[in-house]
Amino acid sequence: MTSRRSAWLATALGAALLAGCAAGPRPAAESAPAQAAAAVTGIDIPIEYYRLDNGLRVVLSRDPGAPTVTAGVWYRIGFRNEPRGRTGFAHLFEHLMFQGSVNLGKMEFIRLVEGNGGILNGSTRFDYTNYFQVVPAHTLETVLWAEADRMRGLAITQDNLDNQRSVVQNEVRDNVLNRPYGGFPWLSLPQLANENWHNAHNFYGDMADLDAATLADVRGFFERYYAPGNAVLVVAGDFDRDQVRGWIERYFGPVPARATPPRPDVSEPRQQAGKRHTQTDALAPRPGLALAWHVPPRGTPEHYVFGLLDQILLQGEDSRLWQRLVRERGHAGEVAGGVNLLGNLFDYDGPMLWMVYLVHDDPAAADAILADLDAEIARMQREPPSAAELERALTKLRAGLYDLAGSNTRFGLTNLLAAFALFDDDPARINRLEERFRAITPEQIRQVAADWLRPENRTILTLAPGRTAGQP
Repeated sequence: MTSRRSAWLATALGAALLAGCAAGPRPAAESAPAQAAAAVTGIDIPIEYYRLDNGLRVVLSRDPGAPTVTAGVWYRIGFRNEPRGRTGFAHLFEHLMFQGSVNLGKMEFIRLVEGNGGILNGSTRFDYTNYFQVVPAHTLETVLWAEADRMRGLAITQDNLDNQRSVVQNEVRDNVLNRPYGGFPWLSLPQLANENWHNAHNFYGDMADLDAATLADVRGFFERYYAPGNAVLVVAGDFDRDQVRGWIERYFGPVPARATPPRPDVSEPRQQAGKRHTQTDALAPRPGLALAWHVPPRGTPEHYVFGLLDQILLQGEDSRLWQRLVRERGHAGEVAGGVNLLGNLFDYDGPMLWMVYLVHDDPAAADAILADLDAEIARMQREPPSAAELERALTKLRAGLYDLAGSNTRFGLTNLLAAFALFDDDPARINRLEERFRAITPEQIRQVAADWLRPENRTILTLAPGRTAGQP
């Protein structure tokens, strides 16, 4: 509904890489029963997973702790899948989904949810588009009916297309073209670091491509990607299991099955040489520096190791890069980044980048910043982190995971369940994340840093300011 950059980054960075603070380490002296209890303590989300005859995946997670329910549909269509010559189309279609359906008129879906005391939103990411609602538990049936109604038949009209095309184009102007640091680095850097068009195009949308979108494009896109077999429905919260299963069968079961679209080849060639680019931001008063490295494939052992490497190097004020670049050298007021800036460590399915970026004062400081950053990476490549540093990284990561699973909106939980269902056919993977991270050793972290944080695997973007500080 509102994929504005601020909304994207608020959601993405709020859940990013399971970062955060947690309860401290256990006391040194514990009784044997307490130690045994601690050994089995871990995230344990109740999950029921099945499919309807039309191919729709369904994930149910009951939690009666509060009389609310979060429900939503995640479709396996994102920036990477949109057609050539129609950049921004996945995002445009996200807006069209709120313009009416078989039994609901324009904007009536929004009024239906908000009129019942709920909240809702939608977003487009690299590999999915999602639509979710957080509502009082007694209104769940209505929400399921409404979601099934637009899955069954969207109101595809020229008026809706023209209207929402203008909305998306205004978003591009407001969030990228007419604001300082508008696409830095979340939009600009992937286009420079990647080679495959699916990963390297302007996914927010080129104005000419948006103008060229036709009604036939919209109809074809809906038929191709918004099929039940290309989606997962997630329901989490306070509900009666048998009742909800009955509603899902009643409302989603009759949606006709359609062929699941094949995925395009989104693979990236191994980067063999470092890249360096300079761009000028006409509205920026201060220079910026951003770097990106390709990361291990999602779900591999190295992928989990990289998650802890990120915690140690970048996440939080205790991280090595924050301490070196901000606290000790004073290059900037903060340094930020992570894997998948528009999501988290798990909710994508294809090549991804680890980005580090900052905005600094001295236009001549870029090389000094790079030297300090390289020194910290080289230290990690030579010497494994200490046991205490690894435990601190695990604590931060574990706390972030619990924050996601325990959020009062349950959005982070439903998002992870949907990703593991869509990409892995295994939403219960969420309950095994801790053990995967707990098995990682300091030497594995050092080795992954040596293998992946190579200069040849890096892209550097220097952002030159187009106006002086204080200039209107």
